[in-house]
Amino acid sequence: MTDTYSPTTSAIGQAAFTPQRQTAAAPGAADRPAVHELMSPEVNVQRIMWTGTIWFAAAVGAVAVTLGFLLSSGWRPAMLSTGDEIVFWIGATVVALSIGLIGWSGCPILEVDVPTADKNKSRTMQFGTAMFIGGGAITLFAILLGP
Repeated sequence: MTDTYSPTTSAIGQAAFTPQRQTAAAPGAADRPAVHELMSPEVNVQRIMWTGTIWFAAAVGAVAVTLGFLLSSGWRPAMLSTGDEIVFWIGATVVALSIGLIGWSGCPILEVDVPTADKNKSRTMQFGTAMFIGGGAITLFAILLGP
């Protein structure tokens, strides 16, 4: 048995989807919900390509603003102790790699078929976002440990 969703209208007039049970096509298939059309590979790749561009711009802007304020105040990585400076550069490298992953996810070029591109772009967007958050936290932690 699998769940599918049929369109209905909610009490306030908005479109809603009601789950319905159907028999699984493959014998012995495990019970699992069917993929909603909003999560189909085609729709998901299109969504990632335009939101990836927005995330990329936001990530570059966040780094530019943060680094701009730090550098304009006279702060330099060399002001950190050796250990803190190493932590800073590790975090900065992680942030730079994350921006590359986010940028690649938002690139409107499909290197392979849509289902594979969906999987690749979804994973790189998720991993890039996690790396951006983690790398930013590591970098700012090193800055806060400094003078």
